[in-house]
Amino acid sequence: MKTTQLDQLKIEREPEVESNPKRWPILVFIAVILAAAGYWFFVKPEAAIEIRTAIAREVSSQTASTVLNASGYVTARRQATVSSKFTGKVVEVLIEEGMQVEQDQVLARLDDSNVATGYALAEAQLRAAESSLKETQALLNEARANFKRTLNLVDRGLSSEAEMDRARASSESLAARLERKQADVRVAERQLDVYRQQLEDTIIRAPFAGVVVAKNAQPGEMISPVSAGGGFTRTGIGTIVDMSSLEIEIDVNEAYINRVKPGQKIVATLDAYPDWSIPSHVIAIIPTADRQRATVEVRVGFDQLDSRILPDMGVKVAFQEEGSTATTGRAGVLIPQSAIMDKNGKRYVLLVINGAVERRAVATAGERGKEVLITSGLSGGDKVVLNATANLETGTRVRETSE
Repeated sequence: MKTTQLDQLKIEREPEVESNPKRWPILVFIAVILAAAGYWFFVKPEAAIEIRTAIAREVSSQTASTVLNASGYVTARRQATVSSKFTGKVVEVLIEEGMQVEQDQVLARLDDSNVATGYALAEAQLRAAESSLKETQALLNEARANFKRTLNLVDRGLSSEAEMDRARASSESLAARLERKQADVRVAERQLDVYRQQLEDTIIRAPFAGVVVAKNAQPGEMISPVSAGGGFTRTGIGTIVDMSSLEIEIDVNEAYINRVKPGQKIVATLDAYPDWSIPSHVIAIIPTADRQRATVEVRVGFDQLDSRILPDMGVKVAFQEEGSTATTGRAGVLIPQSAIMDKNGKRYVLLVINGAVERRAVATAGERGKEVLITSGLSGGDKVVLNATANLETGTRVRETSE
């Protein structure tokens, strides 16, 4: 009985697995793979040569012929805020924004009641002066006739010398009075001209043909050619722009102004229409520099105007190389000059592909500043080695840093 109970207290153990000698080659193989991977990822990169690289940038033929890029704004050479010559009250405004107006077209009218009263007074004064002149002329004619009769009587001994002297004095006095009356008439005419011009000035006309871009006054408001210091007096009726005088104003950094010449071809692109290339040209280089911004102003004209071109639009311009034509299509890629290497009269570059160097022959087509245009041998996005050393050959492992 006790023996049976003791047998029940025994611990059941699983049989030990015998070692399998066939597993050792597998374990050794895994260890070799891990060691090789560790060497590749930790030891090998330390032995790689560190280099600097740059990305080849693909450009179109238009970009390839560009010597300078800049930005500016469309401006109107002729633009005017039309105002009056004197302070007055607006009674009529005949313009609206966007309206096309012709030269001398009536834009607005001012209150002319006071000027009209002064004009009527000047007319009356002129008529009075003319009447007085006619009266004096008649008296002078009578005095001259009387003098002639007295002179005949004196010659015949029928009148005294005193009578002749009085007749002469009367004639000469009326002649002087006639000259004064003629001067009075001229003064009255000039005064009438002044009021007539003031009446004309109450009618505000367009100084040139253009488009109304702003309406600044309404009927009933006061308008003045100068600021009155308050917010209730307008300084203009509206603003007119001559759309035929549109051009581009650009501030070019003075360090690059040597790339700009009068008459130079330009391709302009409006920010509002980025896919529209507008042929243009340099009108003039303003012969002065802005010392604060270190820039020189350049005026650019459009070869042909378009209704889509509006004042104050932002625009980007590309100054073209002399003799080039604006065409589209792939021209090649641009890379830094330091990536070009020469050997036996041939040019080549070193590419980085999968961490290794590969030599590639290239064909160049001129320089663009500090870059070289490559027409064959490279594609956009290729990585080229900068300032390559002699120990870099095809297959050399490298560790790159982008420029």
